[in-house]
Amino acid sequence: MFDLIQRWLPRPLRRPTPIPDALWQRTLAGHPFLAALADVEQQRLRLLCAHFLLDKEFHGANGLTVTDDMALAIAAQACLPLLHMRAASGEPVRDPLRLLDWYGDFVGIVVHPGAVVARRKTTDGAGVVHHYDEVLAGEAMDRGPLMLSWEDVANAGERAQRGHNVVIHEFVHKLDMHGRSIGDAPAGAPPLPRDFMGVGDAGEARAVWRKTMQASYDRFCEAVAMAERFGGEVPWLDDYATKDAAEFFAVTCEAYFVNRGRFASEFPELMPLYDGFFDPDCARH
Repeated sequence: MFDLIQRWLPRPLRRPTPIPDALWQRTLAGHPFLAALADVEQQRLRLLCAHFLLDKEFHGANGLTVTDDMALAIAAQACLPLLHMRAASGEPVRDPLRLLDWYGDFVGIVVHPGAVVARRKTTDGAGVVHHYDEVLAGEAMDRGPLMLSWEDVANAGERAQRGHNVVIHEFVHKLDMHGRSIGDAPAGAPPLPRDFMGVGDAGEARAVWRKTMQASYDRFCEAVAMAERFGGEVPWLDDYATKDAAEFFAVTCEAYFVNRGRFASEFPELMPLYDGFFDPDCARH
């Protein structure tokens, strides 16, 4: 009941349960990309996590019990992209808790033991409806809950070498969805901060984003096609990124946060773009 009352208070007035030191240290130890953060960044992340855990409700599916370690592991990875961002309005923030507004359209996080098989349908150009199954490690629903496979979340430290992170993937989709009209699909083009990459005009900033992303997406798709058809070198990142612009954005953001060095060598054209979105104040210096 106390936590429920806390949620109704403005964030600066909330008093979430402090994260125990031992629990925090276990979380850092299990995720090298979190342990590598500077002390001041870890402190900021810990603050965001405490309020994130107060904001969200975790539900275990198929008999899974979500422990404190599991919830914090998800919270820490979910809050990592927010660490140096601007507010959803595009303005700089003095209170870092405002950054959690990016995730303000939902409360529930459903955690399954493993991947989930979802029944899908699509209609082709001739009007024929096709049904198929899709295996999901996670899913973010617009203005709705978020689903994760614990099997994939639990292996985040190991999978960072390959640039994989399901939590970051799904929460980046939430960033991409922010501010869109109901029914509009994410398009790999989130709301950009003011003066993005030093560009004062919002329309010009969006054009820079779209042009850079499209060129990078086309290059990646071509590399995947060459590997599949002609035995070329298999790209480092998951070829799921070829599905569409939104998935390319989410997949590349996974790598940007968990293996920045390799990402910079594979996608140098995206580094200034993502720095300008996720860390705009640093990117301008």
